[in-house]
Amino acid sequence: MGESWINRKLRLQVAERATYRCEYCQIAESDTFFGCEVDHIISEKHGGPSTLENLAYSCATCNRAKGTDIAGLDDDGKIAPLFNPRTDVWLHHFRRDGPLIIPLTSKSQATVRLLRLNAPERQDERI
Repeated sequence: MGESWINRKLRLQVAERATYRCEYCQIAESDTFFGCEVDHIISEKHGGPSTLENLAYSCATCNRAKGTDIAGLDDDGKIAPLFNPRTDVWLHHFRRDGPLIIPLTSKSQATVRLLRLNAPERQDERI
């Protein structure tokens, strides 16, 4: 499936809905070096459409780490779906402890691990 073009209006809707924050790590776009991008939650490779319902605002670091993945391994090594900003509530899956993002569910464990949300350089961004 070919990569689609996301028009300016749709990009703006995604950014505004996210209040210009990464929907995965919650960093404000103004606090990132590379800014934020529009991410296909379910990638086009897996049949995900370029619609508002399947798009998330993602910092470049989270977007690169996520890639086309839709699942990862939780702390027990079991396959778990990744956090989905359209269907999941961030505070039900994560909590903050200073710069650390604490996973509360199997889904959030897989997301924290795959997106390397607690790597030292990621924590430095959130201080």
